[in-house]
Amino acid sequence: MAERPYIVLSCAMSIDGYVNDTADDRLMLSNEADFHRVDEVRAGCDAILVGAETVRRDNPRLVVKSPEHRAARVARGEHPTPRKVTVTEGGDLDAEAAFFQSEDTEKIVYCATSTVRQTERRLGEYATVVDGGQPVNLRRVAEDLHTRGVRRLMVEGGGTIHTQFLCEELADELHLVVAPFFVGDSKAPRFVGDGDFPWCQERRATLAEVRQVGDVVLLRYALSPRFGTV
Repeated sequence: MAERPYIVLSCAMSIDGYVNDTADDRLMLSNEADFHRVDEVRAGCDAILVGAETVRRDNPRLVVKSPEHRAARVARGEHPTPRKVTVTEGGDLDAEAAFFQSEDTEKIVYCATSTVRQTERRLGEYATVVDGGQPVNLRRVAEDLHTRGVRRLMVEGGGTIHTQFLCEELADELHLVVAPFFVGDSKAPRFVGDGDFPWCQERRATLAEVRQVGDVVLLRYALSPRFGTV
């Protein structure tokens, strides 16, 4: 079996499991102290991955912000910000999105085999477009990233991506931050969707750490035998 990176899933959610509400503005689930923690985790990774819907909905920059963390990466001979990766079936992404326009680090877009050519026409000037399979296969994506030198991958969502990584047992570690409030809207997006998850009543995930970060709580789960090895 081909190698894959060590994969860390990262998500912030409300007490009732929602990662956003239905308002136009982004729901702030975390706080400054936790943003700094996430920035440090990003700085320790070779690439950051989000789904196409997250790129469209949240327009994330996915950069390392702290001058200290950026300097540490440069001192290790790395770019100040890890490579940025997204996964899309149809390639329907705006080249003007912050994902493509912020930082000069490499951007990689994995798309379905049938849409590679049209995605290259749309985004090829701004990103490396890679055939991810038909439909896109996340194990294939992970293995390809390993061949590109990605040894530690941070996955920041959204819900569909998190669900797929978990159901396919590709995640080694989960960082789940719980905000001290409820959303209470069933139309809002949740941390994960329906799926056949390996962790269930008979096979419980291992809780490796509980840490208070300001007014939120970080739950860190070990999800594979490789936990903590990279």
